[in-house]
Amino acid sequence: MYKERYNKWLNNKCLDEDIRKELESIRDDDEEIKDRFYKNLEFGTAGLRGIIGAGTNRMNKYMISLATEALAHTIIKIGGEKAKARGVVIGYDTRHYSDVFAKTAALIMANNGIKVYLYKDIRPTPMVSYAIRKLNCYSGIMITASHNPREYNGYKAYWKEGSQILGDIAQEISSEMEKIQDVTSIASLNENKALESGLLNILGKQMDKDYTNDVLKLHLRDNVDKSISIVYTPLNGTGNIPVRRVLDIRGFKNVYVVEEQELPDPNFTTVSYPNPENREVFDLAVKLGEHKHADLIIATDPDCDRMTCMVRDNGSYQYLNGNQVGALLINYILEARNEQHSIPSNGVIVKTIVTGDLGKKIADSYGVKTIETLTGFKYICQGKNGYEEDSKYKFIFGYEESIGYVYSTIVRDKDAVISSMLLCEACAYYKMLGKSLCDVLNKLYKVYGYHNEKLLTIKLNPVDGAEKIKKIMNNISPQKSNLLPNVVEYIDYNESTKYNLQTGDKEILDLPRTNAKKYVFDDSSWFAVRPSGTEPKLKIYINCISNESKDAQFKVSKIEHYMKDVISSV
Repeated sequence: MYKERYNKWLNNKCLDEDIRKELESIRDDDEEIKDRFYKNLEFGTAGLRGIIGAGTNRMNKYMISLATEALAHTIIKIGGEKAKARGVVIGYDTRHYSDVFAKTAALIMANNGIKVYLYKDIRPTPMVSYAIRKLNCYSGIMITASHNPREYNGYKAYWKEGSQILGDIAQEISSEMEKIQDVTSIASLNENKALESGLLNILGKQMDKDYTNDVLKLHLRDNVDKSISIVYTPLNGTGNIPVRRVLDIRGFKNVYVVEEQELPDPNFTTVSYPNPENREVFDLAVKLGEHKHADLIIATDPDCDRMTCMVRDNGSYQYLNGNQVGALLINYILEARNEQHSIPSNGVIVKTIVTGDLGKKIADSYGVKTIETLTGFKYICQGKNGYEEDSKYKFIFGYEESIGYVYSTIVRDKDAVISSMLLCEACAYYKMLGKSLCDVLNKLYKVYGYHNEKLLTIKLNPVDGAEKIKKIMNNISPQKSNLLPNVVEYIDYNESTKYNLQTGDKEILDLPRTNAKKYVFDDSSWFAVRPSGTEPKLKIYINCISNESKDAQFKVSKIEHYMKDVISSV
């Protein structure tokens, strides 16, 4: 089958010459042909993501065309003429071919009679979500592979609320993709005609100004020490201008940008993997921080929807993970809003099932409910959409352990511009009180217990990885292990059921089904296991709590050893 697909592409006379040459170069490499053509890139709830190159299992303008034509058909099928008039927003990041892919998508949408708002240049992912809501569009597209390695690019789809599509829309798009037999037959409108007809509209300074003004309105305190020293790295991505603009307007003048990582660079030359979850991406920022005596170092990922930091503590820099930054932001937001008497009586924090519990404990202390949802901001922000419709809850903050956060409702996705502004504000406020963010975090630990988290990512062989993952998931039985403390609760998200192992009671969860399991111990520590939906990879999330930091770390190590034993036995 893969050879047939390869030959079909190679012999297609309408194929671009550069794509044909690339395919010719692998003519004698059967493994490479197989990898590129054994399947189509699958359109899931995260859209498309893959290595850039020629083939059906690669990111290229033809797969972009296929997804866009299918999305256009889905928009028209569901929303009709009104949806076409409302239109779509398209944005793109700094990666290879992102601008080409974005324009390709724009002109295909225009050819389908759908109005398009295309950003003039690179923009953060959250600005697509913002513009959908601001312009009352029906859908949106962001060309990005987020924090993946330089070889990747991706295609993220949004719906009319400004949040990422869920499974029902993804399935419609997938079905439409299957109906298209020849990717080179997909038509696009001439760019000049698209502009003249009003079907193609370019977004620029006015949308930037609107977004910046609305972000600035989210500040919580103005009486803070704005003389703090901040080092910022956008990791050669889209955050450079919007993050610095917001901080400058807020009055933070001592902001120093890592020169080597300031400007767009699709090769991410200074790092192998541009993900701020990896401590290594901060190496250059730390050098600059030491030179500038920075109080805070922040890093945003290439499409500027994720952010984390390092904090100066006792003369050195302490890295903070997503659970810690999320807890600090929740504490700062609720503390400030409590003083201002602006916490809504029906306010909620939303976190994922694999996000730590410190933020929940802080929210509880302010009488704010915490709601758990499946992993991914598409689920966090779908909650926002529902709360807005029925007014049962008032959304305050959403976050996940993988360094994504959003405050308020102007954006329906994680937003590193907003979270960077708030974290700098929090740092400045606490410095005025003689505290660092680490001081605040340690105080929270003393009040709510030390929370120690760890993420294990287990990569398996593509050939038998899926089968091994299935066996591993079936073999996890910590309640039968003498090595671990008592398991009192077991949650099978594939069944949407929570089991109380002490009473035998069962509770049906109001969550979509997903392949994940969670085990809760009698001290409220837990670990969760979740396979990747797109590759042979297993993620293990460990969250342990104790009155002593060392004890919490010891519990994490016990669970880690247990899971490694389970994996090695398969």
